[in-house]
Amino acid sequence: MTVSKRDVLRMIAAGVGSSVLPTTAGAQGEGAVAPAAHDDIHDHMPASWYGKEQIAFLIYPQFTALDMVGPHYMLGSLMGGTVHIVAKTKEPVVSDMKLAIMPSATLDECPKDLDIICVPGGSLGTLAAMEDPQILAFLKDRGSRAKYVTSVCTGSLLLGAAGLLEGYKATSHWGAREVLRDFGAEPVDARVVIDRNRITGAGVTAGLDFGLTLVSRLRDQQYAEGVQLMAEYDPAPPFSSGSPAKASQANREMMTVMFADFVGRARDLAKRRSTHR
Repeated sequence: MTVSKRDVLRMIAAGVGSSVLPTTAGAQGEGAVAPAAHDDIHDHMPASWYGKEQIAFLIYPQFTALDMVGPHYMLGSLMGGTVHIVAKTKEPVVSDMKLAIMPSATLDECPKDLDIICVPGGSLGTLAAMEDPQILAFLKDRGSRAKYVTSVCTGSLLLGAAGLLEGYKATSHWGAREVLRDFGAEPVDARVVIDRNRITGAGVTAGLDFGLTLVSRLRDQQYAEGVQLMAEYDPAPPFSSGSPAKASQANREMMTVMFADFVGRARDLAKRRSTHR
């Protein structure tokens, strides 16, 4: 029997790995484990671990790929779920680091009723998307009905520009988090912020925590822990500089200066949006 990566995830999540995993090729003798059929694997799992979620990641030129790829891995592990990579066209979308991603659906082709709409962030690309009428109309429409309206990093500013965060607590990349106030949201300094059906992740790598949080809400903790184990997500960074609270003053000042232009332009956009409402 050939075992796929998703099959291994299923077995880990089910807590039945040793009872259903096939033996290594050539293994013989007492204690060898016989291969199990797919139905045997499924029999060990509760029905609640299967769903029919429709999940859409909106991407646009110069978005930050890791904002999408991290949670995509986690949410793509939801058994029964369908993940759509959505863009204005089906042409490859090039990220801010020149990584090309192939969309699976256009804005019009994306399912009308989504369980999750997720928006990754970026810098110049995000600012451009915040002024794109087609993207804003898409977010307003799908966000008005989605079970969960979500984002990673500065993607929350794009949700804000679409009017989807007014009156909600939310987070963003630390360098742009306070801009959320300009869109009527309440900024919160946390890796993942949940306010009713709005779930937002902080900067870039927080998308992994965000993704696992959603998996646990849509399935349960054991399922999410299986996904975490499959991903071997056990961070031990070589440096302790991953947040303003831990970084040196020199690095904080340098990065704050680098964000100044983005923050200024985002705030100006928010003011113009407020004036024209």
